[in-house]
Amino acid sequence: MKSRPGVTIIPINGKSPEIHKSAFIAPGCTIIGDVTIGADSSIWYNCVLRADVSRIVIGERTNVQDGSVLHCDPERPGDPDGSPLIIGDDVLIGHMAMVHGCRIENRGFVGLGAIAMNKAVIASDAMLAAGAMLTEGKTMGERELWAGRPARKLKDLSDSAIAGMRMGVAHYAENAKLHSAAVDEALRS
Repeated sequence: MKSRPGVTIIPINGKSPEIHKSAFIAPGCTIIGDVTIGADSSIWYNCVLRADVSRIVIGERTNVQDGSVLHCDPERPGDPDGSPLIIGDDVLIGHMAMVHGCRIENRGFVGLGAIAMNKAVIASDAMLAAGAMLTEGKTMGERELWAGRPARKLKDLSDSAIAGMRMGVAHYAENAKLHSAAVDEALRS
């Protein structure tokens, strides 16, 4: 990633964010500590990724949409691994989501304003609906749709729903390139 004004990168506790050069990080984002962001991923306007007490790993072609907050938890007595936040490839995280110390497998989906808590798992091709709260330690199966507060399984996702999620990943990868160019142009003006 090329350095750009309006993006705050903060090393802490001897750890600095590692951001692939092809990733798009929008102005207004703050990325702190032990964060790794993979190739062609995008972190949209005004997101906060704070890995000050554990680590955050984001795979390739994953997008974290505007205003989302990502954090993790440290090791504790009886929990030597803590709750790092591990996000796979081709993941969609909707606007204003709160994703904390959980695992999102490849092609997982977190809806607008949803919350995923420590040690929860969103399996491959699974969708946590908009506004849902996946409570601590809950595991969603592959291709499942969960909704509500607390979230519960509603149904299995259809092939067309899975195809729609994959189209969303492709859209955000392309849109990130357009926004990167637009931000660069605005900075030159």
